[in-house]
Amino acid sequence: MTSLTSRQPRRESGRFLPWLAMPALVVFVGFAVIPLVGVFALSFTTWDGIGAIHPSGLTSWRAVLTDPGLPHALGVTFLVMAVSWAVQTPLSILLGTFLAGRQRYRAVLGVVYFVPLMLSSAAIAIAYKALLDPNFGLGAGLKIPLLSQDWLGRPGLAFGVVVFIVSWQFIPFHSLIYQGGVQQIPKSLYEAAQMDGAGRIRQFFSITLPQLRYTIITSSTLMVVGSLTFFDLIFVLTEGGPGDATRVLALDMYKRGFQASLMGPASAIAVILVLVGLALALLLRRLGGRDAGASQLEGA
Repeated sequence: MTSLTSRQPRRESGRFLPWLAMPALVVFVGFAVIPLVGVFALSFTTWDGIGAIHPSGLTSWRAVLTDPGLPHALGVTFLVMAVSWAVQTPLSILLGTFLAGRQRYRAVLGVVYFVPLMLSSAAIAIAYKALLDPNFGLGAGLKIPLLSQDWLGRPGLAFGVVVFIVSWQFIPFHSLIYQGGVQQIPKSLYEAAQMDGAGRIRQFFSITLPQLRYTIITSSTLMVVGSLTFFDLIFVLTEGGPGDATRVLALDMYKRGFQASLMGPASAIAVILVLVGLALALLLRRLGGRDAGASQLEGA
């Protein structure tokens, strides 16, 4: 009798679960699906952002796909993505593993490391732009020739500065992800390794890294997809220059839409960004190859 009465409330509560997800579904549809559909429809029109919208078929798509600037912007975007991933991932893993320790000072360091993520990207760009000024910046003030270079006026240096600032800002976030992943690794694995005489370096490569496989996939997905939307920092710091050395696809979309008043081509580039991000996310998910046995082992 008691089992029947206990099942009835569970069934009734189960009926309300879909309704609890409705607010999130409404927000997702209203702020993600509908704007995406609108941008896709806008890519088949001609619009200057103010006047009437005129359907133009594939005119905007032809203009974008035949523009030689598109492959360049796409190449710069992928280059920023690859280099920033190569810089952020190992440093984030090392910092996350270090902060997963139980010493009290590591918790304080974790808070300090997290400060860059709380700052605005535009504010960070303005601060670094002032610090790197060859005439009035940090190098000129300290009279250090190495720091007095034209960091934002030379293509190679400007690209390196962008990657450095992006990594400096977002490494704390990914370190936090890896810190949580390391803390979920069973302590018994490390105890068994210590009994076998394995040192910390051997434990890191034999236990920590393999156990962080799916955490690396998750972090890499966020890192790769997020790099497609880099705009405000690059816009304030270099405006895509010098030349087009740092003109990523998101910045190209802004310049076409809001500076050249070509909303149709800008919308086409926005659709391309969405498709590229979706393809990369699916590729990383497939590379992860999550299976039930491995997922149960990780974070057990």
